[in-house]
Amino acid sequence: MTTPTTKPSDTEYAPDYGRYVSLVPPGNITETLRNQMKHTLDLLGTLNDSQGLYRYAPGKWSLKELIGHVVDAERIFAYRLLRFARNDKTPIPGFEQDGYVLHGGFDHRELNDLASEYQHVRLASLDLIENLSDEAWDRRGIASEREVSVRALAWIISGHELHHKEVIRTRYVIEEKSGD
Repeated sequence: MTTPTTKPSDTEYAPDYGRYVSLVPPGNITETLRNQMKHTLDLLGTLNDSQGLYRYAPGKWSLKELIGHVVDAERIFAYRLLRFARNDKTPIPGFEQDGYVLHGGFDHRELNDLASEYQHVRLASLDLIENLSDEAWDRRGIASEREVSVRALAWIISGHELHHKEVIRTRYVIEEKSGD
């Protein structure tokens, strides 16, 4: 079993996912996902629960909700990856991310609990991805009415998180200024 090191071509995913795939650095995708997990856990470890409730604008998700969204989305992308890797040709409908966040109860949880859940989900994704057959990587299926490959889903998992981690850095984590 070989883990791909080459990014999927733009024919392997819907154009909307191109921004996520483009964020993923070159290299072995399992190593990327494993390193990404460490960096994300390090970042989340610097934050506290009051920061977790912060919203950078009215109507925007809290930091805890954003983390919960990343976890939920990874579960969904990994489920799609599993189905298509196992050659299941049944189309999979999309999901309404705002509804998932609204009903996720993330603001009532501890930030370190959400970080732990993220780690568990990522480790499960890695177990799945690291054990795919060479043939499975090229299989494709229909999700959200668009064709996507197993390889692309691995990159989408990584890129989706990278996108949101940048949002955390730029919109949520506010450095304290001395003298304020």
